[in-house]
Amino acid sequence: MRRLLALGVTAVMTAALAGCQSDGGSASRDSTSAAVIVSGGDATSPFTTPDQACATGLAAGNTDTALREYLLDKGLTVYTSPAMAGRGQVVDQTGFGAFGVCPVTLPENMTVNSTGSIDTAGEHLARFLTWLHTEKGVNEVDLVGHSMGGLYSRAAIRVLVSTDSPVRVRSLTTLGTPWQGSYLSDYANGLLPLSDCLGDEFCESAMKDMKTEVQRLMAGSGREVNQAYLMGENGWNEFQSGVLDQIPVVLIGGKKFTKQGPVNSAVWPNDGLVALQSALAADIGDPVLPHRRCHVFDDTHSIYVSNLADLDWQTALTWDPAVLDAVHAAIENAPAALDGPNREGCPAA
Repeated sequence: MRRLLALGVTAVMTAALAGCQSDGGSASRDSTSAAVIVSGGDATSPFTTPDQACATGLAAGNTDTALREYLLDKGLTVYTSPAMAGRGQVVDQTGFGAFGVCPVTLPENMTVNSTGSIDTAGEHLARFLTWLHTEKGVNEVDLVGHSMGGLYSRAAIRVLVSTDSPVRVRSLTTLGTPWQGSYLSDYANGLLPLSDCLGDEFCESAMKDMKTEVQRLMAGSGREVNQAYLMGENGWNEFQSGVLDQIPVVLIGGKKFTKQGPVNSAVWPNDGLVALQSALAADIGDPVLPHRRCHVFDDTHSIYVSNLADLDWQTALTWDPAVLDAVHAAIENAPAALDGPNREGCPAA
């Protein structure tokens, strides 16, 4: 799904963000502690700091802009991590989610290739987090991962732990993250049939678009974000066992699209790209995800999906004020979260 959509981006952004503003921020946090937003697969997002962002279009790209604005308004120190849909440094974007005249461009080795492999993306993200420590004095981070950004974050945490990094990850919040894979990649990799869309044109179109992309790239995120790679015996999730032992995780999923009657739960309900059961890690065991809380919203995966479905941007997980409030609460509650209830709002084990 890589169609370019012509929009008056700046005007739409201003209207949409008006609904995401809070009525006053809390006291500023110590700048050694920061929230870091990580965008997902096939995304291009600029690096921004608490006081520097892109001057034209969406200040932090279509994934991060509303989240960044909301958390800054709450008094948090916020950085957005750079991502490019392909190799190289982030460049100015046109079309849907346009942005330009950004303050700093970081090198490729600190930029997530959002079409590349999950583990390589994690290595680049870990390098970026270490740079934040060295250059910005950040010692502790609360990671907020949208879509595959949640998987990239988990891969980065493993790198930080294995290299005895001085950066401590205090919490992880994921929005529409395909913990168990995306049905789009499952179809593209021959793991489930198009008929599981039950004739839904939006679903079928998304599946076909993903298959075209997977066949074009032959490797990378599109090949990896499926049940076989992530959930199989000795699969990627199993390899991550122990990484999140001391990190509370909040999982946020969307269920804007539903079907009545018997359905494949790996597909329905979904947010347009990721099934709810995957976003809530329903089949992920405690060795991988020992402490979790879950929230479900009647939302799409992103403003891109909302736009394709002719829906308001605030129906998207990344722009819904209620979701943004849940993200903020997850960060603020992180210090005591490990001592609080486990699996609150989550599917039964």
